[in-house]
Amino acid sequence: MEKLAILGASYLQAPLVKKANSLGIETHCFAWDNNDAICKNIAHHFYAISVLEKELILKKCEEIKIDGITTIATDIWVPTIDYVAEKLKLNSNSVASSLLSTNKGKMREAFRKNGVASPMFRTITGHSELESPAVFNYPLIVKPTDRSGSRGVSKVENEQELIKAVDSALEESLEKKVVVEEFFEGVEVSVESISWKGDHYILAITDKVTTGAPFFVEI
Repeated sequence: MEKLAILGASYLQAPLVKKANSLGIETHCFAWDNNDAICKNIAHHFYAISVLEKELILKKCEEIKIDGITTIATDIWVPTIDYVAEKLKLNSNSVASSLLSTNKGKMREAFRKNGVASPMFRTITGHSELESPAVFNYPLIVKPTDRSGSRGVSKVENEQELIKAVDSALEESLEKKVVVEEFFEGVEVSVESISWKGDHYILAITDKVTTGAPFFVEI
């Protein structure tokens, strides 16, 4: 029986676990053991290991002799997935690409380095690193570099709001870094795709509906 490692065990990963089970695949879930970890009662095996503990997950996956590792509905665990897959020589994206696509600070730096148009930004570790407000044009967007689902994101209109927003975003950030960037008006869309061996397939382009300013939580 093929063995699949799945990072995360909440209701968001439950459809993946159930589908794999229905295909006769042995499922191995990794997540914090809390009330949200409903997949521990659905997967064949459950391990109370944080999805950010890549070395521990790698060691367990080596013991299990997994055939693949994946997740759905989250961004922050992708670097762990690609790290484990790369070490075990399984199909995956590169670790380098996973960091660029999930860390907003690194992504903005890559845009700037390669001439891709994007808002003026700074990556900081505290509001004490902010230069004079004149450097930016308000309103601004403040966000943790390494979270998803609009967690810690806020729109600010002045310096007082900026300081509070930076502190709030830092609390949410795993690496304790924040991106401050100029706010752009416009339509926001979500693009779903699959990439395989250098070919890219667009599955859907959908309008992103949010709660609006200041937090923009997707609904």
